[in-house]
Amino acid sequence: MKKNADHYSDLQRLKRVSGQIDGIKKMIEEKRYCTDILMQTKAVRAALKALEVSILEKHLNHCVVGAFDSKSKVDSQKKVDEILDLFAKNLT
Repeated sequence: MKKNADHYSDLQRLKRVSGQIDGIKKMIEEKRYCTDILMQTKAVRAALKALEVSILEKHLNHCVVGAFDSKSKVDSQKKVDEILDLFAKNLT
């Protein structure tokens, strides 16, 4: 089976999101205008969505492909079940 995907770039994205959230906290403390705060929350949601897509892409290309390459029906079915569960929970 293939090695786990490298999530270093995802960690960098997450650090940016964390900085954005800190910025939103500061905006609230400074009593900034509501729509300005809302624009920043929308930016954070978009960044998190992009992070989810990046992680899903890595999972499919590394973990899922690796399970299918291994020719193990059990591993392959486990990966299919994981993806189905993600979509059932609306996480993607």
